[in-house]
Amino acid sequence: MKTVSETDVLICGAGPTGLALALVLARYGVRFRLIEKMDAPFHGSRGKGLQPRTLEIFGDLGILDAIMAAGGPYPPQREYLDDGGWRDAPTTAPLAPTPSEPILQPLMLPQFLGEAVMRAKLSESGHQVEYGRELLTLETHEQAVEARIAGQAGEEQLRARYVVGADGGRSRVRHLLDIHLAGKTLGVRAMVADVTLTGLSRDFWHRFNAQDRARQIAICPLAGTDLFQVQAPIAANEANDASEAVDLTPAGLTRMIAERSGRDDISVLAVHWASAFDMHARLADRYRAGRIFLAGDAAHIHPPTGGQGLNTSVQDAYNLGWKLAAVLAGAAEKLLDTYEEERRPVAESMLGMSTRLLDAAGRGDLRRGRETQQLDLGYPESSLALTLPERLQGIAAGDRAPDAPITTAQGEARRLFDLLRGAHWTLIGFHVAPELVAPQHPHLHVHIFGPGGDLLDSQGHFVDAYAPAAGDWILVRPDGYIGAMVSSANLSALEEYLQAVGLSLHAR
Repeated sequence: MKTVSETDVLICGAGPTGLALALVLARYGVRFRLIEKMDAPFHGSRGKGLQPRTLEIFGDLGILDAIMAAGGPYPPQREYLDDGGWRDAPTTAPLAPTPSEPILQPLMLPQFLGEAVMRAKLSESGHQVEYGRELLTLETHEQAVEARIAGQAGEEQLRARYVVGADGGRSRVRHLLDIHLAGKTLGVRAMVADVTLTGLSRDFWHRFNAQDRARQIAICPLAGTDLFQVQAPIAANEANDASEAVDLTPAGLTRMIAERSGRDDISVLAVHWASAFDMHARLADRYRAGRIFLAGDAAHIHPPTGGQGLNTSVQDAYNLGWKLAAVLAGAAEKLLDTYEEERRPVAESMLGMSTRLLDAAGRGDLRRGRETQQLDLGYPESSLALTLPERLQGIAAGDRAPDAPITTAQGEARRLFDLLRGAHWTLIGFHVAPELVAPQHPHLHVHIFGPGGDLLDSQGHFVDAYAPAAGDWILVRPDGYIGAMVSSANLSALEEYLQAVGLSLHAR
């Protein structure tokens, strides 16, 4: 009889989505396997922009310092004009951090460098990516999913409580589930290449023919490397004729740059990674089929404009991870339904925005505003959002929990994010009677502002961010979103909420 291995979660795909999910599960002590069809880590920069909300998440996961050290700021854009001159403009608005939003600038970090940081953090918990492991089949049973996996040593039968397809736009998991990826092809074909070149300064993101989609080309220095990334729309290869395919060799890219820039002093010396692709805007009909989930590009594919895709994918994993851990620890299975409920609308909105930005880029008018930062994304319509009584203004359940500089009762300067960081829920009382609650679970931390509490709002930043009334309780989820805001008169509703997510609170 063939031996069947067992685990709690099988993650298929070790890109940013799979790695982020693994990091979340690892800190809960969940058993998982992370398999990747490729024989080695991806070595390109399909994605290179990390938005402020994703950077906050990496702070929670304990890798922000390493991520910041590996990347760098976006350079200003230099647009070359027909008269031989140019004009420079910032790529992103020069916004200073605020008490509630400590990160307001995106970070440029080539995907392969970001994944290396994530793998290093994962290895600290004793986990590794299993490369050269291909998913063949999935068979769902009442209590588990059986997966057949191929590797160099032959086939393996694996039984997992849950399976997550984080295996990209051509997802094998999605194919096996026969889940439709609805949407459209956008009629734009493009190329991207990470290259070594000479002839351009690394101080700017160089753009030629910005107003002419057929002749546009952009060349950007990749932070943390000595490489440049070349991006350009290319002609559609409708006949699928190899003779019409774009030449992505050093000589071919040098010719393309010369033709589109009008300059013969820019030479591509080596191509480290390159790809030609059609742009799509597509969204999976559903994110869940029983014990199997889709996340990242397996659930949504999109144009790269605006730097949204990788970030949305990481946030899928961040949302799903704590819910899987909670259910495996005893929470009600229906908690997992909220993953699609919360994340699919976010992806739908992101696809619309990326498509609008693609149209703007074709006109030479690509401007990245606040909507690209993802700080305003939330789940106000989620069944996990409880606000009692109703709030007519200010933040409410479902919103991102703002940061705030605070002080401990002992006089130590802290930030609210310091208290939220980790695999726990956080319950914050504002001028409440501390004896009203008694937490009954190690994954529920309680902090109180006001008399008898452990925190002081000495500069008023907490009140500015949360606008609490005396007697309010604010419950923050493990993923940094507000789960509930209730008055002391509604503690029984809060207790029911916590029981539904696998926690307990004795409300007196």
